[in-house]
Amino acid sequence: MNLELSEEQGAVRQLAEDFVAREITPHVVEWDRAESVDKSIVKKLGALGFLGLTIPEEYGGSGGDHLAYCLVTEELGRGDSSVRGIVSVSLGLVAKTIASWGSEEQRQQWLPKLTAGEAIGCFGLTEPGTGSDAGNLTTRAVRESGGDYVINGSKMFITNGTWADVVLLFARTNDTPGHRGISAFLVPADTPGLTRRTVHGKLGLRGQATAELVLEDVRVPASTLMGPEGKGFSIAMSALAKGRMSVAAGCVGIAQAALDAAVRYAGEREQFGKSIASYQLVQELISDISVDVDAARMLTWRVADLIDRGQDFATAASTAKLFASEAAVRAANNALQVFGGYGYIDEYPVGKLVRDARVMTLYEGTSQIQKLIIGRALTGVSAF
Repeated sequence: MNLELSEEQGAVRQLAEDFVAREITPHVVEWDRAESVDKSIVKKLGALGFLGLTIPEEYGGSGGDHLAYCLVTEELGRGDSSVRGIVSVSLGLVAKTIASWGSEEQRQQWLPKLTAGEAIGCFGLTEPGTGSDAGNLTTRAVRESGGDYVINGSKMFITNGTWADVVLLFARTNDTPGHRGISAFLVPADTPGLTRRTVHGKLGLRGQATAELVLEDVRVPASTLMGPEGKGFSIAMSALAKGRMSVAAGCVGIAQAALDAAVRYAGEREQFGKSIASYQLVQELISDISVDVDAARMLTWRVADLIDRGQDFATAASTAKLFASEAAVRAANNALQVFGGYGYIDEYPVGKLVRDARVMTLYEGTSQIQKLIIGRALTGVSAF
């Protein structure tokens, strides 16, 4: 097993590291306090090809493998998870799904704009009353005699929701119970009847555009249906399986940022006449963070390797997402302990890391959902 990065992968990682230092780090505190990332960051991400990673060049993508995608996502997560979320959703959940499931017309219509940062996508799955029970969503799309679908319902906690130009929307198209009645649609966000409301007051990821979507008699043509009718749940689950790798990589970035901050501060801070880095219990906190970083990174890279080799990766993705998200919480908490009282002030980085890490155990499948997926794979028995 060779874990050395190729020359191309190393260059992509360095490009992402430089981008974070130049375009993100100087603004993190400001964006967090304002609850809004500067939207101009999207076109900058597109210009560097970060919104087109793994997408074929014929559709405007920048190609590359999934490990390169992980490396970029990790660096963005290290800089600001709110920015990482833009890429994870618009590219990881929307553009990649269009590339895999969309018609040629849909690919030509949306992929060049999404990869260039000229358009943003959001993933319309979660509903106010369903949460993790995605198979029982209630948003309905009724096909009329002329061929159009009329959609009614609502979605909640939608990343990129207020910024998006296209919604990859999941709705029930027949009365079949459970997941078999769900279909996927590519709904332009300016379609009449679709309204969006910003979700304020979040604990973390404050700079990220998170929204509630309300659909009232939203009429779309049959050409917006993506994949076969009734296959929407399979489309959503395939998107989330790869998306969990992206979340895991972002968690590695959070944990790495916690490690960097803790090591730096421990070397600068003096207590009882000497640097706190010399105290055994401070070294224990730092070493615990380091182990979590390394383990989470290896689990995440394994998923990328499986995808690139065409192997089954869904369970490995759940394993990586479960461990990395919980590790990010531990790492951020340990870093805050190293900082002491100063860690509680947002002029220092670790308080934000604690807040941003916490949601990672919740979205794209809670830690408990990941355990059920892993348990099903091991036992052959579904607990769902």
